Amino acid sequence: MRKHKIRSGMIGLALILAPSIAQAQSADPLAPTGRWTANTDGRAATPPMGWNSWNAFFTDMDEEKVLASAQKIVSSGLAAKGYRYINLDEGWWEKRREDGRMLVRTEKFPSARTDDGSTSFRPFTDRLHAMGLKAGLYSDLGRNTCAQAYMPDEPNLPRGNVREREVGLYGHIDRDIGLYFGEWGFDYIKIDGCGLRAYGPDSALVKSGRYRELDPILDLRDVNKSNIPAVRNLFEQVKVALARHASDGDYLLSLCIWGSANVRSWGKDVGNISRTSDDIAPRWDALLTNFDTAATRALYAHPGSWNDPDMLFIGKGDFDENHLVEAQSHFALWAMLNAPLLIGTDLRKTPPLLMDVFGNDRLIAINQDKGGHQAVVADRRGDIQTLVKTLANGDKAVAILNRGSTPQDATLNAAQLKFRSDAPVRLVDLWNGSAIDFTGERSFRLAPHQTLVFRANGARSLTDGMYLSELPGVVNPAVDGVVRPKPDPTIDPPIYAGWGGAQADRTPYGRGLQVAGRHFVNGIGVLSNSRLEVKNQHYRRLTVSVGVDNSATDAKRPVTFIIYGDGRPLARSAALRRGDAAQDLAVNTSGVKLLELVARSEGTDNEALPVTWGDAAFRR
Repeated sequence: MRKHKIRSGMIGLALILAPSIAQAQSADPLAPTGRWTANTDGRAATPPMGWNSWNAFFTDMDEEKVLASAQKIVSSGLAAKGYRYINLDEGWWEKRREDGRMLVRTEKFPSARTDDGSTSFRPFTDRLHAMGLKAGLYSDLGRNTCAQAYMPDEPNLPRGNVREREVGLYGHIDRDIGLYFGEWGFDYIKIDGCGLRAYGPDSALVKSGRYRELDPILDLRDVNKSNIPAVRNLFEQVKVALARHASDGDYLLSLCIWGSANVRSWGKDVGNISRTSDDIAPRWDALLTNFDTAATRALYAHPGSWNDPDMLFIGKGDFDENHLVEAQSHFALWAMLNAPLLIGTDLRKTPPLLMDVFGNDRLIAINQDKGGHQAVVADRRGDIQTLVKTLANGDKAVAILNRGSTPQDATLNAAQLKFRSDAPVRLVDLWNGSAIDFTGERSFRLAPHQTLVFRANGARSLTDGMYLSELPGVVNPAVDGVVRPKPDPTIDPPIYAGWGGAQADRTPYGRGLQVAGRHFVNGIGVLSNSRLEVKNQHYRRLTVSVGVDNSATDAKRPVTFIIYGDGRPLARSAALRRGDAAQDLAVNTSGVKLLELVARSEGTDNEALPVTWGDAAFRR
């Protein structure tokens, strides 16, 4: 991972490439639009499920290996449970022909041979489609790829001269997407970003003459050295090309830039899946890092756009058949996060114990729940972490994770589930189906690295509605107030942007919500100069207590809170400063489809003014 200085020429290019972004920034971003702006294009109403070749084979893949895995997906019953996408990662290409057409490596994919030498993946995708499956393909947003940059000794790298080895999308977006989706019939594309960061003028790859220089616009170590508008614009060009060439809308767009370029804030508006982390490794510590990059981003995932902490690595290392506890934790946590469930093992050799993990119907149902609400971190004490997810029927899923390497005691209480403490709660274990009943709280003993996961039912503490923090899938931080993105210091290494974003039941910096000494267990914390879009699911009222959070370092500037319904103002607070009591607001939402919660202040130092939408709730 190299740091590169962004040249003024590339910044100028960004201005040419991204007039839509510049125009959007010139308008008032806090003005109500009356519409939901998070992505709903493509086929990602629930997180995608399937298989990807990378973790099993890296670039050493071929048609036989892929089709064998596809056949195992079908014969094992996993396809019937939702595992549909069979995705080719790096290693499929031969080269880019002189006229710009991409060629398939036919000694690895013999069905791609054609009489005229142009090659075609259509027989391959037709075969997958005939099996009831979907087909996915890999590319890079730059000219060249990750394996070309970082794995030069891997097999199946592109061949030919310098330009023929430029197999990435850069300069070919519309043509390549047209080929992949229109002519070849693919349904899914994963797009890496190594080509935008590894081929700068100081790169040994470029100095050797093996690759052409491309000024880096991605920097993994410093988010503010990335040219964020330019990166976003390139992905938006892909989105436009997909709309043109996959006009039936049957596609998935996976953004794989590892949490860089502040993709946390805008990936949800462009693609269906957005990587939050670097590549996962088959180690417990790597799992925890990747999990952490997504766990506090519940408000940035919705039906149509999901957080992606990377593929499942069940089947290797700390997650093989000899580490069943860790493998089960891996699967359970990804299910709770609404992460894509993409198997990354050689299914020809996968033992029945791990096939049973992949096929757990109860956990698949949690991941695929139509409500689309990612789990929210309800508690973290030492190595014990509790996540709670609201399901479409009002039940909860709860996971209790032991992050540590020693046995730990944990307590689950009804309040964490937003249930009444004086009423019985029923838990159903999602691994074995057994039931547990308790009132108030229940203690558990967890083995090292174990995750207990339950479906929970009980009497709600809020009897006539739901808190917005329980419904992250209907809350979109269209503007979260972050002006200068910062890495999250709670994640090691602290390279992933996201510090200061909107949080459920926490301030943007992870503290408890508090306004003038009044604590709020429930609510949404966000920075000032923010706008939250909220879908109304037939509720009649919205109630909330608003104010500047006690954690604000600016006690002088006032913040005004405004609630809009379908673009019309419904309520406005007084101008409130830190130390002012929270003001109660209530609006009639009957017939309103979209609410927008705006916190407006003067100036741009929003980090100094965290604000709280305390006890924000829909009421019947």
